[in-house]
Amino acid sequence: MTDIVLKVENLVKNFGGLVATDSLNLEVEQGEIHAVIGPNGAGKTTLIHQLSGMLKPDDGSIHFDGQEISNMSPANRCHAGMVRSYQITSIFKDFSVLNNVAMSIQAQEGHSFRFWRNADKDVELAGKAMAILEEIGLQERAGVLADNLAHGEQRQLEIAMALATSPKLLLLDEPMAGMGPEESSRVTKHLNSMKGRYTMLLIEHDMDAVFALADRITVLVYGQAVACGTPQEIRSNAEVRQAYLGED
Repeated sequence: MTDIVLKVENLVKNFGGLVATDSLNLEVEQGEIHAVIGPNGAGKTTLIHQLSGMLKPDDGSIHFDGQEISNMSPANRCHAGMVRSYQITSIFKDFSVLNNVAMSIQAQEGHSFRFWRNADKDVELAGKAMAILEEIGLQERAGVLADNLAHGEQRQLEIAMALATSPKLLLLDEPMAGMGPEESSRVTKHLNSMKGRYTMLLIEHDMDAVFALADRITVLVYGQAVACGTPQEIRSNAEVRQAYLGED
């Protein structure tokens, strides 16, 4: 039996007269990359806000790793292993790439920033951070200040910082946002190499990336899941193909 890491049941979120999440059901299995797609206004951002704890659902439940978390704070969800990468890059721009990841490792280990260790002077910490940078393809940029990275590289660093927390579920919120085709292809390749080792929920507009990465795809329309299946099943769904993938 496949382990279910995330189970969303009958989730509802209203904003006045607007139903942003409409009795939504969603499951994410251990080790899979599950993508959520849909047109603008479909409710993707509202969903991820509810999963990460930034918004409280009006009804329904969210179970993560066997625990009901609907009323859990964002910080406690993160400590429990649900980690979100943001649409807007949130890195320490005055620190090196290596030390950005090192800070995430130390935060996960429960260290106070008052006792923060510099990875340049800590061989064991530097080794851990470098291994994560290799996973995302940034090892050659380890000594560069984060502020000097290209946009796509900053997004890669943000993912590396999320990976440094050893997540049970990684919420990827538009990781390809603002990237050119070459950057997007590179990040897709590195995320693909992590398949099976990390469980990911991917919110993404880049359909090439979605179909290259996803094991399963859920299609949202007006807050409802209108389809869920493998990439091939979603591609062959005539309604989805016509409305959301731009095909006849």
